[in-house]
Amino acid sequence: MFGWFSSSPNADKPNTAVATSVDACPVPIAKEANPLNPQGLKPCCACPETKSARDACFLKFDTAEADEKCKWLVKAHIDCMKSYGFKV
Repeated sequence: MFGWFSSSPNADKPNTAVATSVDACPVPIAKEANPLNPQGLKPCCACPETKSARDACFLKFDTAEADEKCKWLVKAHIDCMKSYGFKV
């Protein structure tokens, strides 16, 4: 199937160190609760109202105007993200 793998010196030996499931992951993943974000929202899903308003503003104006006219929406979105504990 993958012919280029056969050129390795250990191609005939099975690799037993490969995890076969997510539960076998050798590195523990600590999930700390953030008191500012108890729902555990990801940055992409936090603050949808300010995010969509900011994006709509940038689509409404051309590049030269958008930086100035959408500045307050960008600030509002950054403030919202910081309120959830994200480092922006």
